[in-house]
Amino acid sequence: MRDEDENRPRDTVTHRIGEALDTLSLDELDARIALLTGEIARIEATRAAKKAALDQAGSIFRF
Repeated sequence: MRDEDENRPRDTVTHRIGEALDTLSLDELDARIALLTGEIARIEATRAAKKAALDQAGSIFRF
């Protein structure tokens, strides 16, 4: 029976903004925090790359 549990696909962690959180366990809340922290880092990295490209383009086209 334990093998069946280990072979079963695990649920992926997802989050919807505004979703009720009171029914989640501490482990589930920790997983949500990790998910959202990773997403924030991804967004910040994309923003930094876009800003760098914009700054570089601005320096090329200055008169």
